[in-house]
Amino acid sequence: MAMAAWKRAGVCLTAAAVVVGLAGCQDGDGGGGKKAAGSSGSKAQTQNEATEVLQAAFKKTSEAKSSKVRMTMTMPAGLDGGGTMEMSGVQGWDPAVMDVTMKGSALTAGAPGGPQQVRMIMLDGAMYMDMGAEQAAQMDGKRWMKMDFKALADATGDPEVQKQMTGGLENMNQDPAQQLALLLGSPSLKHVGPDKVDGVETQHYKGRLTVEEMLDTNKALDGLFTKAEREQLVANMKKTGLKGYDTEVWVNEDNYPAKMVVGMTMTEGTMKMTAHYSDYGAKAEVKAPAAGETFDFMELMKELESLGAGAAS
Repeated sequence: MAMAAWKRAGVCLTAAAVVVGLAGCQDGDGGGGKKAAGSSGSKAQTQNEATEVLQAAFKKTSEAKSSKVRMTMTMPAGLDGGGTMEMSGVQGWDPAVMDVTMKGSALTAGAPGGPQQVRMIMLDGAMYMDMGAEQAAQMDGKRWMKMDFKALADATGDPEVQKQMTGGLENMNQDPAQQLALLLGSPSLKHVGPDKVDGVETQHYKGRLTVEEMLDTNKALDGLFTKAEREQLVANMKKTGLKGYDTEVWVNEDNYPAKMVVGMTMTEGTMKMTAHYSDYGAKAEVKAPAAGETFDFMELMKELESLGAGAAS
């Protein structure tokens, strides 16, 4: 592969990492519970009432298993890949699938000659990234790069890394139900008031989580770390300047999140993710690219290593 194409692969991997980074309570009956909007009007809800609304929203969102998503991520200029990333498409959870298109300055800044947008598919524990027509011309028509997460984990030969990567896969494609579960773990959870999102009546809620509270609330991380490892993880995260997570959600009258905003405060500034959700429950038709159009990332790495070894000898 030409160096330019390899650089584009690196940019796409960075974009994927952003998606990965951004990246409960279950009561009630079949999606019932307190109505988010309309039932309480403009009256401020108590924390218990807000918790009941978000519990009902968590249950319905978990059961929906899919939605359309339109997301904007803004990263501080001081971070690698700083800038803005826009993403739109469909995502599903249980099982985790995704078919989205990404574009924005954070994608193109590292490779000005690369594609202006990248399509990314996640299915069956693998991620596929469309590297563009120029890539296909250099790879016998193969424009899709496949990354098998289990193969990547196994290639490390380190059981701890394998365990963490497997857990990281569980954290992929952070669905709105998981974000609701995190917000429910915030001791500062509160009802802000009524608001309109995309022309729809909603109720607005917000809360803040420290690094420790986020780790305690994120069930996907359960069992991944010993006590000592968890303490080291917290210390490492704090060394990066990460101070905490601010989460906001707007819940519509059907008890679904219409909008979410997650902000991560760091030394360099705030990384912010704003997501709009719609069409909950519609089947997420996600299909893997044709095998003849796909090249495997791990196999490519082995070929490059062999070439490097041959040149050295």
